[in-house]
Amino acid sequence: MGLDWLEIIILALATFRFTHLLVFDKITNFIRKPFQHIKEERLENGEVIEYVSVKGTGIRKFIGEILSCYWCTGIWMACVLFLLYSWLPVIMGPILIIFAIAGIAAFLEAILNR
Repeated sequence: MGLDWLEIIILALATFRFTHLLVFDKITNFIRKPFQHIKEERLENGEVIEYVSVKGTGIRKFIGEILSCYWCTGIWMACVLFLLYSWLPVIMGPILIIFAIAGIAAFLEAILNR
């Protein structure tokens, strides 16, 4: 399947935002919780550092490892989103555009909060 440059950009931005949603956002803690243990440590300056450790063995450990690695999750999410878009373009097109817009908004927010 050949993609034009706009589709690639939309898929890339949607993959970025969806990956960030799975790996970092608090709203998806319930997805990570069965696979990871999070330990928080408060530093003297008040900063909080999180340490992630993987739970279990076998497939549980495998999923925990993937969810603790932004780069790993990104590869898998790129594959999932590309395949879903290839099979269901009418349904996935609007969903990917929404995630891509949210990805752009995340970039802008990061720039403004520097």
